[in-house]
Amino acid sequence: MDEVLQIVNNIRKGIFKPIYFLYGEEPYFIDKVSDFIANNVLTEEEKGFNQMVLYGKDVSIEDIVGNAKRYPMMAERQVVIVKEAQHLSRTIENLISYAKNPQTTTVLVICYKYKKLDKRKPLYKSIKKDGVVLESNPLRDYQIPAWIQKAGKNAGFSIPQKSSMLLAEHLGTDLGRIVSELNKLKLLLPAGTEVTPAHIEEHIGISKDYNNFELKKAIGERNVLKATKIITYFAQNPKDNPFVLTITLLNMFFTQLLQYHGLNDHTPKNVASKLRINPYFVNEIQTAAKNYPMRKVSKVISHLREMDLKGKGVGTSGINQADLLKELLVKIF
Repeated sequence: MDEVLQIVNNIRKGIFKPIYFLYGEEPYFIDKVSDFIANNVLTEEEKGFNQMVLYGKDVSIEDIVGNAKRYPMMAERQVVIVKEAQHLSRTIENLISYAKNPQTTTVLVICYKYKKLDKRKPLYKSIKKDGVVLESNPLRDYQIPAWIQKAGKNAGFSIPQKSSMLLAEHLGTDLGRIVSELNKLKLLLPAGTEVTPAHIEEHIGISKDYNNFELKKAIGERNVLKATKIITYFAQNPKDNPFVLTITLLNMFFTQLLQYHGLNDHTPKNVASKLRINPYFVNEIQTAAKNYPMRKVSKVISHLREMDLKGKGVGTSGINQADLLKELLVKIF
């Protein structure tokens, strides 16, 4: 996020704000900013007396204000970080009196995860005037591969597109989990390494040949043999390849196909824009569209919904994942 980079760069330059209110559904960026402030505003010697961490479930707004109004000891400023501040959602607006007149020698950081701050109310406007308000929103599915490539570069190695797609398909949009796996690669691979699907299979445990990415591609190409091999592997390794994830990704794929058939302009640039997919996948969509006309796509989506219900035990008893996957392929092909 550009806002995160701006905050980090300003702190590096010695530009501090009295309040940093970090909120939203994506905890990764909130943690990233609060950790950076904790590690970079004060020296190690200053932290002992001038840096404290409070937890929203253990304190009140009055406690926070009382700590924020203290003067630093033998330092220019103090840092007060409030984690899990979402537990104070019912009283958070009571922070307004402090926000209107914050202590200039205090850096107050509020970590308000999974919640929103009402922009219409006075607190938001007051903090925005003299401090920083960061809304941390989850990245979209189609944004994850590019983010992985950028994160990999920052970690000291390159991740080509196919590898980033494979990681994105398996790890989803959980940025914390993605970073954890990238840190694992950083420890295991030499600096400057180009991360291949073979590296991912060896060190992260995602099969380079038998995964949802390859299954989706095989189904789009109507490659029955390859698709059958993949679902056989899934059936043998159900914990690593949950049925619900396969159904979700295939439903997303065929929904995109339905949208593709509804477009008048099928140029790659327009398809990528309208379907909100990485340009890397456009050729895959175009190939699948030739094999699945609109009427067939609609039927497949209906089959996927039926299989989703069966996978959740609705109207069935004792059907295992292997049988569900086989039935799904038969219905699709």
